[in-house]
Amino acid sequence: MTTQTATTTAADTIPVGALNLSRTTATAARVLRQLRHDPRTIALLILIPCLMLVLLRYVFDGSPQTFDNIGASLLGIFPLITMFLVTSIATLRERTSGTLERLLAMPLGKADLIAGYALAFGILAIIQSALATGLAVWLLGLDVTGSPWLLLLVALLDALLGTALGLFVSAFAASEFQAVQFMPAVIFPQLLLCGLFTPRSEMHPVLEAISDVLPMSYAVDGMNEVLHHTDMTATFVRDVLIVAGCALLVLALGAATLRRRTA
Repeated sequence: MTTQTATTTAADTIPVGALNLSRTTATAARVLRQLRHDPRTIALLILIPCLMLVLLRYVFDGSPQTFDNIGASLLGIFPLITMFLVTSIATLRERTSGTLERLLAMPLGKADLIAGYALAFGILAIIQSALATGLAVWLLGLDVTGSPWLLLLVALLDALLGTALGLFVSAFAASEFQAVQFMPAVIFPQLLLCGLFTPRSEMHPVLEAISDVLPMSYAVDGMNEVLHHTDMTATFVRDVLIVAGCALLVLALGAATLRRRTA
């Protein structure tokens, strides 16, 4: 009992801000090795957003303008949702299997652990966002006024935001089922209020005010800026910075709330 208490105390006293590059990359490499042996997760991350975009394109086959109007927004939303689901479930699986407790019993900072997970899933987010963006623009004919590279940037930041949110909520779930239950609370309100279904300016003032503090709103706004403007606008820069800042903030909160004990 004394040894366990001492180990817990030692793990919990590791400073959140003590970030070590070698420990972070080692954690990321371990996560990627595990994911490599999980083809269903890889398929969910890489293929599902692409399949959803293909389905959306042919749902609006008779109205290409509709696909152009909402396709760019969903190009950012799909990666956020899939990364949130996979990251929260994968992280919680490590908790329930005891892997997380063993890692935190080692000289591994909480920031190292969170940054390692973020790096591993961030690499997958780059692949996912690049495939989805390339498919939408060059194969499905998504017509954007601005640069497709700016679309890719927003899609990548959205995927990283989904990763950060998944890491954060996994700290409050006791099972994989509970992790999935967080989706209606974390993702659905943002999806309804982000401006995808109706302009935010036309919502009830209370809902519009709420939407102003939700990161997905700025992800959709950023995509719409690329859709309608040739050059990078000040609004686009603001949207990108807000989404990136929210991702970093949520990652910091995830490191601060990380605990060794799962029960």
